[in-house]
Amino acid sequence: MQPLSILVLHGPNLNLLGQREPGIYGAVTLAEINRLLQEQAAKMQASVFAMQSNHEGALVDAIHEALGQHQGILINAGAYTHTSVALRDAIAAVNLPAIEVHLSNIYRREDFRHHSYIAPVVIGQISGFGAQSYFLGLQALVHHLRKDEG
Repeated sequence: MQPLSILVLHGPNLNLLGQREPGIYGAVTLAEINRLLQEQAAKMQASVFAMQSNHEGALVDAIHEALGQHQGILINAGAYTHTSVALRDAIAAVNLPAIEVHLSNIYRREDFRHHSYIAPVVIGQISGFGAQSYFLGLQALVHHLRKDEG
């Protein structure tokens, strides 16, 4: 089994996890999520490279740079989910398998959060399970990437 490399992208304001609206996003910090993702990935013979940015262009650049470096993308685009055609187009352009994750159930929140520009260009979307959304997303992505191995 070949080792896999997964790019994990965290969008705007996710650097404030653990402090920002814990009733919605929980008490877990981004550093804890990244540490747990690394542990889970290692058990699946994969590695994760995590990056957080509040800047749309930096996230687009990271998606472009994923070509030839990573086999898949796990993305929580935060608010850019609902506004960024640029992120949607970048994911479509690199044609790497990607999964969209959200800590909260975006469909139980404000109406403007019910639309995702990213959903049509990813394998699937997982939302509403807090930090577990990331772990479920990683599991699903690794499973998807491994299914053709044999």
